[in-house]
Amino acid sequence: MIKHNTIRLMVIGALAIMLPACSIPLLITKKADTSLPNNYANTAQNAETTNSANVNWKEFFEDANLSSLIDIAIVNNKEVNILAQRINIAKNEIQARKGEYLPFVSFGAGADVEKVGRYTRNGAVEESLEIKEGKAFPDPLSNYQFGLYSSWELDVWKKLRNATKVAATEYMASIEGKNFLITNLVAEIANSYYELAALDNQLLNLEQNIQIQRNALEVTSQLQKYGRATSLAVKRFEAEVKKNESKQYVIKQQIVEQENRINFLLGRVPQPIQRASAGFMDTKLKIMQAGIPSQLLQNRPDIRKAELELAAADLNIAVAKANFYPSFAIRAGLGFQAFNPKYLLSTPESLAFSLAGDVMAPLVNRNAITAVYKNANATQIQAAYDYEQTIINAYGEVSNQVSSIDNLQKNYQLKSAQVDAMTQSVDVANQLFQSARADYLEVLLTQREALEAKTELIETKQKQISAMVNLYRSLGGGWK
Repeated sequence: MIKHNTIRLMVIGALAIMLPACSIPLLITKKADTSLPNNYANTAQNAETTNSANVNWKEFFEDANLSSLIDIAIVNNKEVNILAQRINIAKNEIQARKGEYLPFVSFGAGADVEKVGRYTRNGAVEESLEIKEGKAFPDPLSNYQFGLYSSWELDVWKKLRNATKVAATEYMASIEGKNFLITNLVAEIANSYYELAALDNQLLNLEQNIQIQRNALEVTSQLQKYGRATSLAVKRFEAEVKKNESKQYVIKQQIVEQENRINFLLGRVPQPIQRASAGFMDTKLKIMQAGIPSQLLQNRPDIRKAELELAAADLNIAVAKANFYPSFAIRAGLGFQAFNPKYLLSTPESLAFSLAGDVMAPLVNRNAITAVYKNANATQIQAAYDYEQTIINAYGEVSNQVSSIDNLQKNYQLKSAQVDAMTQSVDVANQLFQSARADYLEVLLTQREALEAKTELIETKQKQISAMVNLYRSLGGGWK
């Protein structure tokens, strides 16, 4: 009869342990859609797989001054260094998670004293005991002990091992996050550097135009002496000179701010930026190779980061699901224990050991672990959508820059022809004005339009270079 009762209790216990696993909520995860078109818009149908993203940034940017600035930024940029510490934190998390599924062993020692009441159960027992013949039980009772203590949670459901894999995956994702930051940093410094060179050229263009207008003012003043020009013409030319002279200080302030922006990216206090602005307008654009869209999945750090975060979210579901299953643990201890220090090392009398096993399973009020499980599922779906969105964004960025490079090239050619025509028209207008065949307004308008055309040409050149840099970044270049 006793044997049957024991079996019955074991069966009931096993059913009670397995019952929680039978009522786990059924949730649906999401698989990310990573499909991409075979080619980018406005590119050949049979595009080559050669990709500019594979070019090291030191080879891509041939300007020695720019390369030096990027080198400094990668080492000194504060955001990069902050992210490097986050990577260290993620790496330490792997070590912490790995240690959780290994046995814990610790050393402990202690001493205490206890006096129990005589008319209690323990007191009555002690009253009738003798340690040795003729000697009563010690009162108060001291206790000294030391030894090794161990505990170990058996990772039956791979909960702890999966948690370690989550930490490792998140660590790799943090590295990709740093690579993406460096990609953007390289592109931002390059864009800022060329914007600074463009401002230098804008200032030079304005100074040259001011000199032309001063010459025109001098001619008009001479013509006024001979009655061939009015004081109104003189004042209008003088006003135009002053207007453009005041613009110089606007551009100079922009140069200062742009230099400070670059210094901020370099992680240092404001100081002059070494640059080669003289050959800015002659800068040759690199022939960019966009490759095929599927290469973005490997070249773009932000896409790889999103992919790793999705993998971590998948594993987190398994970790959260394991909370519904029973956990198994083993506890053990080995040491010495005695009421008197002189007996503490006596063997085997003072030798003490313990061994225990625990099984714990959630039965009632599982709201907390259910919520964690549902949150893990929602996080996985969110990570899948984020992965898809990152891919779509990358494809759109490349398509935009490919189109921008093509359109800006056509724009630059027309702007260049316009500048040539306007430069010639300034000389013609001055000659006609001196021969009284054109009035001063025509000269002013021609000079103003020539200045605007040259300004727009410089801006277009800067946009061309920026489109090239941004395409390099969009393809995933700059972090290698």
